[in-house]
Amino acid sequence: MEKIIAPKAPKALGPYASAVKTGNLIFCSGQTGINPETGKVDKTCVEGQTKQVMKNLKSVLAAQGLTLQHIVKCNVYLSDMANFEKMNVVYGEMLEGHTPARTTVAVAGLPLNALVEIECVAEAS
Repeated sequence: MEKIIAPKAPKALGPYASAVKTGNLIFCSGQTGINPETGKVDKTCVEGQTKQVMKNLKSVLAAQGLTLQHIVKCNVYLSDMANFEKMNVVYGEMLEGHTPARTTVAVAGLPLNALVEIECVAEAS
């Protein structure tokens, strides 16, 4: 197992790696809408947070020379399922037609009162 260092992604909020690689699989820890420059969740809407989440995942994958197109599975956590459609639109736009497997659930709360968190598994060639 190899720990992945992603210098352009937000720093982990605890004792975990942004991602780890084992074999050809990259397991990305959940990302919230933290702006890596400020260390804070700057956006108050689910659309803005989802866009930042996807940018953060993109940065983590880029540390291994991968893109969002390498994602094979995502888990999406929403603080309110009423935000599903708005999140879904931005998520789809950011993936540019790529459709990995996905699970979406509502949770009682997310770090820093975020509205959305997404984790993924990607496959390297």
